[in-house]
Amino acid sequence: MNVIKKTIRLRDGREIEIETGKLAKQADGSVVVKMGTTMLLATVVAAKDAKEGVDFMPLSVEYKEKYASAGRYPGGFLKREGRPNDSEILVSRLIDRALRPLFPEDYHAEVFVTVNLISADKNIMPDALAGLAASAALAVSDIPFNGPISEVRVARIEGEMVINPTFAELKTSDIDIMVAGTLDNIMMVEGEFKEVSEAEMLEAIKFAHEEIKIHCQAQLELMEETGKTVKREYCHETNDEQLREAVHNYCYDKCYEIAKTPSAKQERTDAFEALREEFIATLPEEEREEKTPLVIRYYHDVEKKAMRNLILNEGVRLDGRTTKDIRPIWCEVDYLPATHGSAVFTRGETQALTTVTLGTRLDMKAVDEVLVEGSEAFVLHYNFPPFSTGDAKPYRGTGRREIGHGNLALRALKYVVPKGEDNPYAVRVVSDILESNGSSSMATVCAGTLALMDAGIKIKKPVSGIAMGLISEGRDGRYAILSDILGDEDHLGDMDFKVTGTVDGITATQMDIKVDGLSFEVLENALEQARQGRLHIMGEMMKTLDAPREDLKPHAPRIVSMIIPGDFIGAVIGTGGKVIQEIQKTTGTTITITEQDGTGIVEIFGENKENMDKAFEWIKGITTVPEEGTIYTGKVVSILEFGAFVQILPGKEGLLHISELDWKKVEKVEDVLNIGDMVEVKLLEMDQKSGKMRLSRKALMEKPEGYVEPVRRPRPEGGSNDRGRGGRPDGRNGGRGNDRGPRRS
Repeated sequence: MNVIKKTIRLRDGREIEIETGKLAKQADGSVVVKMGTTMLLATVVAAKDAKEGVDFMPLSVEYKEKYASAGRYPGGFLKREGRPNDSEILVSRLIDRALRPLFPEDYHAEVFVTVNLISADKNIMPDALAGLAASAALAVSDIPFNGPISEVRVARIEGEMVINPTFAELKTSDIDIMVAGTLDNIMMVEGEFKEVSEAEMLEAIKFAHEEIKIHCQAQLELMEETGKTVKREYCHETNDEQLREAVHNYCYDKCYEIAKTPSAKQERTDAFEALREEFIATLPEEEREEKTPLVIRYYHDVEKKAMRNLILNEGVRLDGRTTKDIRPIWCEVDYLPATHGSAVFTRGETQALTTVTLGTRLDMKAVDEVLVEGSEAFVLHYNFPPFSTGDAKPYRGTGRREIGHGNLALRALKYVVPKGEDNPYAVRVVSDILESNGSSSMATVCAGTLALMDAGIKIKKPVSGIAMGLISEGRDGRYAILSDILGDEDHLGDMDFKVTGTVDGITATQMDIKVDGLSFEVLENALEQARQGRLHIMGEMMKTLDAPREDLKPHAPRIVSMIIPGDFIGAVIGTGGKVIQEIQKTTGTTITITEQDGTGIVEIFGENKENMDKAFEWIKGITTVPEEGTIYTGKVVSILEFGAFVQILPGKEGLLHISELDWKKVEKVEDVLNIGDMVEVKLLEMDQKSGKMRLSRKALMEKPEGYVEPVRRPRPEGGSNDRGRGGRPDGRNGGRGNDRGPRRS
């Protein structure tokens, strides 16, 4: 083995080690990245040649966390890792978005990048190391790649910026941002914030880039030591320069005019396609089939150049707007009357229909990842059906893009959604994109805000979002920053920069750079233009609904909370859940109990107030300790020769002896009471150990004048007046059931 190692020292003294030459040596490139006891194995393999007809970069990135890395068993019947969870998909996307723009434009061979978490320190966040690992694997391979890159996470803790914080540190941070870049440029940004300013966000990005430079330098040295500075030769494109020139000469001016004429998306697409077909028709018939793929590629370049020059030369965009204009916006809330909350947000040709559903703790999303376990009370799901772009194809379910866009909207809104006692509900937001022509994720943020307020959720502040674009001529050339980009501007532009926030600061961001060379001056200008744009969008939203509704919808479920002593949790649940199931079945409610700090937090969830009150009183009765001298109205549950048992509270029965029925002598209990009767009694005595209770009816009646207390026979030694322990002929506890005191089930 020829093992080569490189060490990167972080500012706080921690070290990251990159090792190659020991594991997975048949891959084109393989490294192990180690920090503490966390280790990631990254491999990269590329096909020897491109497949026929492929004119794009077929990159596949997979990030996988092994449960064994943290000494855990996978869940499920098979007890093995299965399909990637949302977290793994999101990390895969972080790697992909940083790597993809740096492969040569004419390189079309399939490339497979695999990053596995093989050892896990439970306080180290491995996703911050995954991009570095993937890039290092490419660095020690002969695959053409214009890197290296690295990714780091930046947190701000008590005003201080920290690189790659621990799980514990991140909990106290107001900035959580992942930044990817090369030695010279920022390539990707993804993060969430607690209403920070544009300047603070830019400071975090600059701080990250200084660390990234160190990581990239270490990889260049590793590349040198492994002898991989020269990459493989390839030829994945066959070009016809004469045809390229012919396409440009015939189509450029016409493309420019189509781009300059404001039109709707489908109309504009049809016009561009018609022009392309017009040129193809000019080719000799015997050459058309052979040359059409090249024409399509060259025409795409002409269309891109015409649109970009129109913006740079005249400041005019495809739909006629200037660079700072926002498309027309209309909103509507309560559009779906049977939901708990709903909103429609339409901006230009992008439309989101969003709903809010309220649930209990039982509805919270369970999180069972390798390093993260627990539950999430707030979830957001984003759906992008093909009809939203006019595509005639089946909808195959949630894809990686949908998970990524949904996560961005979730990050944008989760800071303003109240937690804990301020909001006992599980909240699910679902955004269905009905039309799409640019930035449907930002439409989701806006529609989500309106739907939450329509549902009566007391969010801290409304949130709006905007997508920014960029057309540039290199680092020092002309550039134009575009507000509220169209789908075509995203596809043909150099940047997709999404920013969300309240009127007081940024809550989330996502940025992808498609070119080398983006100065911090451009970023600063883009952030300021984004701030102005999202405040305009916020103003339009507030015309529809400017604050959360005072109350939930009439048909929305309610939650009533109560705190009970921890010792009574078992009594409320009952053996095998018998008691709580009976309460739920009888009252038609859903009840959850959470133990916290030695107490039980009970939440009663239902739509009928009367039934919820009934469940509340039932639980209150179970958890109430009877007090001597207190008067109760109870139900007669059984009658014996010597008295009756009366239930004065749920699960708590006491003995009403025949001698305590009346001041006058009672021959038979049935002369006064029958099973099912309600009777008012006074608790005379309660044994604190056994829970047995002695009740009296006559104590609440006026004592007859001249009443003489009857002479009682002396109790036999070792015996009882009531034939048995507790006054029962069969010797059973007179209090019965739960009146021995609560017991955890």
